[in-house]
Formats: sequence, C-alpha cells, structure tokens
Amino acid sequence: MLAVIRKQLKSHPALIPLLFFIGGGTTMSLMYLARLGLRNPDVCWDRKNNPEPWNKMSPTDQYKFFTVNMDYSKLKKEGPDF
Repeated sequence: MLAVIRKQLKSHPALIPLLFFIGGGTTMSLMYLARLGLRNPDVCWDRKNNPEPWNKMSPTDQYKFFTVNMDYSKLKKEGPDF
C-alpha cells in the first residue's frame, strides 16, 4: 500500500498537498470526536461512579467548544437541586 502511494507521489508531486490536507482534516476530526466523547457532560462512560454527570455541572461551567458573546461567569442557576 505504501509502495503504491510512494510511486504515485513520485510521478505526480501535485498530490502531496492533497494528501497533507486530507490527513490534517482526518486528524482534526478524530481529535474533535475524542473531545466530544471525553469532555461533553451528555456522554456517560462510567455508570457506577457518576451516572449523571450533567447534574454535577454548575451554571458557570463552559462545556461548549466555541461560544459567541456568552459570559459563563455571570450565569445564575435557574432550577432546583435534585
């Protein structure tokens, strides 16, 4: 497999940027999926120790990757404690 790719890259050097950007995009998408699986409070991997991780978050915790015009430090809790 690698020999075929090497042969193609030697005969068509214009493929190098294409493979570079495809590899970078694949890497970034896998890193984002790993972040969603490990950091998002909606995902529960451990059912014994913390079965509902979304209940332990305070209103000032930022769990979104990117927010526009949102200051989490000034938010107040809107519901009761369970």
